[in-house]
Amino acid sequence: MRFHLIDRVDELEANRHVVARKVTSHREDYWRELGRGMEMPAHLVLESLCQAGTWLVVTSTERRLRAALLSIDSVVFGDPVRPGDVLTLTGSVETISEEIAVLSGTASVEGKIVLEAQSIMCALIAADQLDSPDETERMQHQLAGHLPVLRDAGKQAIGAGGVR
Repeated sequence: MRFHLIDRVDELEANRHVVARKVTSHREDYWRELGRGMEMPAHLVLESLCQAGTWLVVTSTERRLRAALLSIDSVVFGDPVRPGDVLTLTGSVETISEEIAVLSGTASVEGKIVLEAQSIMCALIAADQLDSPDETERMQHQLAGHLPVLRDAGKQAIGAGGVR
C-alpha cells in the first residue's frame, strides 16, 4: 500500500534542497482529536517532511537510489496542523553519498514552523529494489513535472519541461 503525503514539489535543487507542499483536507482519515481539536498526528507531519527529503534523494541520484529512514537527531514539534492547512516542507542536504544521506528540514503553515528536524539520517537503497523505475519516474514527474531541476552547485537546468 502506498502512502503519499506530498502533493507537489515546488522547488528542487539536486544535492541541495527541496520545497514541497501538502494540502490537508478534512476528508483524509488520519485526523485525530487530541484534546485541542482535530490535529494531524505529529508523526505524519514528520513523515511528510521525510517524503519530501526522499524526492530530493531520488532526484539527486537520478532515480537510482531511494531513502530509508535510519535515525533523527532531534525533532521539535510546534503548533498543531489543522484540516485545511497547507504544509510547506523544506529540506536541505547536509551530506549525501552512495550509501547515506543526512538531511534537515522544517514543516510550516503560513510561515510558522510546526516541526523542525535535525540530522535525518537515511540509508540509500537501490530504487529498483523498492519500486519499478517507470513508477518512480511517473511519480517524480507527477510531483515535480513542472519544475526545471537544478543540478549541483553549477545550477545547470535540465529538462526545462520537468524531470524526464
